[in-house]
Formats: sequence, C-alpha cells, structure tokens
Amino acid sequence: MITNGFDRFQMNNIEALGIKEYFDAILISENEGLRKPDPAIFERALKKLNVMAEETIFVGDHPIHDVAASRAVGMQGWWKEDRVAKNKVTCDYV
Repeated sequence: MITNGFDRFQMNNIEALGIKEYFDAILISENEGLRKPDPAIFERALKKLNVMAEETIFVGDHPIHDVAASRAVGMQGWWKEDRVAKNKVTCDYV
C-alpha cells in the first residue's frame, strides 16, 4: 500500500478497517519523505517487495496520483471509479 498523509492518521484508518494484515508493505508519505505521484515512492515499494513493475497492479481512486503515476513506472493502473473523473482517466482496468 502506498498512501499520502500522516503516519498516525493513516495507520489508524488502516487498523480500523482491519486490512493491515493483507499488505506486505505499507508506505506512508510522511515516513517516506515522498508523496504520490512522485515515481520514487512507487519504485521504493517495488524494491521493498522485490518485484518488477510489470508484475504488479496499483489500485487507486485518484486519476493522476494513483493511476497515471503507477502506469508511468510500468505498473498496471487500476482505477476505483468515481463519478467526478469518469471520463478523464486512462487506466488498465476499472
């Protein structure tokens, strides 16, 4: 998981949702010193997981910070559709 925001706030959300155990790596922008859409945060996640971009998908709700940014480093960019940006997203899957 790659998420922008503050560590404690984001971890509280992740723990409240009960999803922490489903991720082998969680990168939070405050801790990483990087924010999406910076390609370096995606590359850091790939390195931590020891996978190549072509082997991965990134699911997100933001057309630029999630979908376009992950696709720019070679990942598949899957978009969690919202009505606001419906016709503005180039993605691999909705």
